[in-house]
Parts: sequence; C-alpha cells; structure tokens
Amino acid sequence: MQYVKLGSTGLDVSRICLGCMSFGIPDRGVHEWTLDEEASRPLIRQALEAGINFFDTANVYSDGTSEEIVGKVLADLARREEIVIATKVNGAMHEGPNARGLSRKTIMTEIDSSLRRLGTDYVDLYQIHRFDPATPVEETMEALHDVVKAGKARYIGASSMYAWQFSKAQYTARLNGWTRFVSMQNHYNLLYREEEREMLPLCEDQGVGVLPWSPLARGRLTRDWDAVTARSRADEYGKRLYQEGDREIVDAVARIAATREVPRARIALAWLLQQNTVTAPIIGATRPHHVEDAVAAVSVELTEKEIEELQQPYTPRAIKGH
Repeated sequence: MQYVKLGSTGLDVSRICLGCMSFGIPDRGVHEWTLDEEASRPLIRQALEAGINFFDTANVYSDGTSEEIVGKVLADLARREEIVIATKVNGAMHEGPNARGLSRKTIMTEIDSSLRRLGTDYVDLYQIHRFDPATPVEETMEALHDVVKAGKARYIGASSMYAWQFSKAQYTARLNGWTRFVSMQNHYNLLYREEEREMLPLCEDQGVGVLPWSPLARGRLTRDWDAVTARSRADEYGKRLYQEGDREIVDAVARIAATREVPRARIALAWLLQQNTVTAPIIGATRPHHVEDAVAAVSVELTEKEIEELQQPYTPRAIKGH
C-alpha cells in the first residue's frame, strides 16, 4: 500500500479509502444489500491487513448502523491512532424540524451522535455530505470550526457541490479565521468527468485532497454494459447518473483489462489513481475480491496510449451527483 498526505495537511492516508456504506443492518436503511457486523468484519480486517488505514462512513448510512459496525470492528482490530475515520453530516436522522441540514444545532447534535455510535472521542475527518442552501454558510463554517476546536474532529471536508459553493465556503472560513475544508469527496470516474471543468482545478490550486465516490460508476466499469446485479436493479439513483453512450468507455476498460489479464476494476481504478488531483478513491466492498482489486490497482501503471483509449469516447453531459 502507498500513503499520501491528505491535501496540504500532514495527515497520511492510504491511496485507497474503504467506503463503509456497504456495512449496516439491512432493515435499517434503504439498501437491502448491506452487510451486518458478522459479514462486515472479515472485509474490514482484510482492508487493514492490506494496509488501508482510511475508512469513510456517514451518519445516514443504514440509519447509523454503519457507524456502529465500523466503530466496533475497528476498535477490536486496530489501534485508534493508526487509523483515519471519516464520517458525514447533512442527511435526516429523524423526523420533524432540524432533522437535516447544516445548521449549528444540527451539526452539534449529529457530531455527538456520530461519536457515540463510532465509540470514539473524535473523528479524523468530519465532512458535510452536501451543501445546504437553506443555512447561511457563515453559520455552517463557524459551527464546523467549533467542532474542531472542541477536539471532536481533527479536520473537516466537503462532498459534492458546485465549485462556486465550495469556494464560497472556503473563503468565508478564511476571512473569519475559521477552519477550512481539507478535502472534497466528489463524483468522479471514467463515466463522469465533469468535475475536471471547475472543481478539480479549484482543489489543485487550493491544496485540497480529492476523494472520489463511486470510482467504479456503481460497478458499471467492472462488467458488461447490459449486465445487471441485485444492487443495480434496485438503484434508482444510479440509473440517472450514466448514459447509453458510456458503453464505449466500458468496452475500452474491458479490452485493456483483457489484454493485461487483470480484472476490469483494476484498470478503472488505476486511471483514477493516475489523475494528479486524486488522493484516494473511496471503494465499496461486499466481497473479498473488491478489496483485492482496489489494493492491486495502486500498482497498475497505465500507458499514455491506454489512458487515451479510456478517455477518448467520453462526451460532456449535465452536472449530476450533487
């Protein structure tokens, strides 16, 4: 495993981040394919043994049970000071007023709830899951700053939004002497490259780490275009993210993987890992080979010709994933 600094911080993270949306009690969330603690434990152990030290979850994943499982298993298998735990805030965790968003009240409530579920005194990276247009950005950034100063989070990060929104938040924090975001977790893969227009150049200029979600395009880059899985059948959100013309890119991944005699996931992830702005793709895992392929991708070096073959079929599209 390779390790890099997260953005311009001194924090070392593995080049692969294990996304933990796959872990959680199935009947406590919207994803019936999530794994309970018994099934999750071997995958988390495998990730640790492979050198992955970076784990990303969120309060809303399986109604908080993802945080509970991740916190319990990591406490059993790893030393807290050696791992990096990230979680998120924004989605609704109860019904009624103040159930969601990035108000001071919600942030202060949800950080304490996340820490309780994770069984830790602090998270290494506390991220806003989306931008909240209903709350003044000054209120959000000051509340996040206070979370850091209280010792409940070491760093703060953001997730999918428009570049102008991210820039506004960063400069609001800077003007007031508050903590700024050190990372951007955004939608970026071979089938969706609109982030290359504004967000990625902004992150590079400002020294912000990039942590792409859905690096394998919800599995589309790992299988034939017309193939379906239990998850893809039920994934209504994912069906809106990609388009028929992406078939050419999926075919290009398949050709290169076949020539190299490696799984397709390694090729798709290797492309991301060779993008200068990318710190660590966030991969989901429900089977051992998902972790194996992600770790192996770190060592795959694509040629300029292969990169051109993968990128050439891409066509611009509307912004999605925000």
